[in-house]
Amino acid sequence: MFFLGVGTAVIGAASGNIGLTPFQTGLLVSAQNVGFIVAVLAAGALADTRSKPLLMAAGSLVLAASFFLYYLWPPFGLNLAIMAAIGVGIGTYEGVADAMLLSLHDRRQALHISVNHFFVTFGCLAITLYLVFLQMSWRRSMVQSAAAVLVLALLFVLGRAGGRAAAAPAGRVGTGPATSGSSLRERIVVLGRQRILVLFLVLAVLAVGMESGLTALLAGFLIQLRGYDLVASKIGLVLLLSGVAAGRVVLGIASGRVRMVGLLLALNAGAAACAAVLFFVRLPIVATGVVLFLMGVAVSCMLPLLITMTGMLFREMAGTALGVVKLGIPIGGIVVPFILSIVSRLWSFQAALAIFPLLAVAGFASLAASAGVIRSRLAAAP
Repeated sequence: MFFLGVGTAVIGAASGNIGLTPFQTGLLVSAQNVGFIVAVLAAGALADTRSKPLLMAAGSLVLAASFFLYYLWPPFGLNLAIMAAIGVGIGTYEGVADAMLLSLHDRRQALHISVNHFFVTFGCLAITLYLVFLQMSWRRSMVQSAAAVLVLALLFVLGRAGGRAAAAPAGRVGTGPATSGSSLRERIVVLGRQRILVLFLVLAVLAVGMESGLTALLAGFLIQLRGYDLVASKIGLVLLLSGVAAGRVVLGIASGRVRMVGLLLALNAGAAACAAVLFFVRLPIVATGVVLFLMGVAVSCMLPLLITMTGMLFREMAGTALGVVKLGIPIGGIVVPFILSIVSRLWSFQAALAIFPLLAVAGFASLAASAGVIRSRLAAAP
């Protein structure tokens, strides 16, 4: 998951070193998301019936080759295809890793999922610090990452034999209408009737949209509307990502089966308050840093909690269900920044920033309407 974060952040972190135009960067992001969407659905579905370590090994091989080849040669079209392959690699990680953790751990699933996603943030933060602050060679970082991911592929292959993660969770299948042994079509039909799964997908879009939008626009906000310099804006981004990382560990420890819904409601409420204060109240620089950190904490565990609840409620088809919910990652990462850019162009940058508290309020209201049903189903889940 660390290298999932590296693969996600490398476009923005290295674009200046490569000399990419904003148009080219946008196309690369789109190509990565296309690869991610295909892989997260396919890998999630396969995780219900195939060896999870072998799926992770295959994703590692694709990611290692893609990291090594990225801008090894200059033609943009070739690198567009390589970036789509990076999306396939990280989509495979995203589609299988959480399902594997849910099959390995009977207790404290929220903690394991949150810590797992902590390493995504850590990967984003590490590659940003490596390339931006230390001014290291981006090609060297890609080769080093490729070598490390290749070692991971070997470890997944060697660790396949005899482990609990090697088998599909057939022994934990409940009495539902479809199980991990059902066909993909049967699983999709069953899941398509689940309103809670649709709600979780919408909440994932809102959560990821807030996180990705904040990451994309924070530096511009601090420079254009608060008068900070380039170094201060980067420190602001580091504070935000540090809050996300800290929140995923601390809140993961604090979350439990009966507390997850209430915690998710509190995080949406906290995100709405922090976003309103951050973007519409002019604060001293220290207070701005504190609010940025708290904003990171607020958005940190939204997606991990949704993933954990999905795995608990749809245990018989966890991989497929998680693949559906994780479609919110590329959708939120594309739709929300696009809306922000349109509103900023039609009205103003300040007006566009109002979207952040509105997203949090929408998430709170959507979850509150079904909170009782979700709590009762979580309590009854095996």
